[in-house]
Amino acid sequence: MLENLKFDENGLIPAIVQDYKTGQVLMLAYMNKESLEKTVETKKTWFYSRSRKRLWMKGEESGHIQEVKEMRYDCDADALLVKVEQTGVACHTGHYSCFYRDIEGEEKEEALFDESKIYASGREGPAILYELYEVVKSRKEEMPEGSYTTYLFSKGIDKILKKVGEETAEVIIAAKNSDKGESVYEISDLIYHLMVLMVEKDITLSDIFAELRKRR
Repeated sequence: MLENLKFDENGLIPAIVQDYKTGQVLMLAYMNKESLEKTVETKKTWFYSRSRKRLWMKGEESGHIQEVKEMRYDCDADALLVKVEQTGVACHTGHYSCFYRDIEGEEKEEALFDESKIYASGREGPAILYELYEVVKSRKEEMPEGSYTTYLFSKGIDKILKKVGEETAEVIIAAKNSDKGESVYEISDLIYHLMVLMVEKDITLSDIFAELRKRR
């Protein structure tokens, strides 16, 4: 493939990245020969950053990697199409696709973070929030015996709200104690109980992220 491709005067070629299942265009980036070779070799997308002047692998920091399923080049051999399985989101803004606005600047709902497209990565980052949300949601649907989450849902909204209040107070106490480890532990507890509340009230992470984006 390398022999047929036409790189520009800077040694780059544009690469359009597409969700191989849905066909949704996720992003546009640039590859040079080295990043293309690494992409072919590792089956993960590698690009060349024009601003940082270096190679980078998609998801190297966020965990939102792209598993390459297929690669094509166009009729003029000066553009690539890379079909991938996306972990998490493709866009650094939290949208599933970088192409989330129409020509008038309005955000399109289909580009929001879609829970059905999330794959547990086992790495730190937003993906773990979706993994946790899906676990909590499944507990409400299946109500397995012996589960603390099942217990909360069985007790209802008053119990859930009571726990959110208690965990909030514990976060405040931990912060006042100036113990980072204790604060991390208590904040994690609070986030979990907030997830339970969200599932109970049918609020998704996409709802929260959309509201935060509006405020930003």
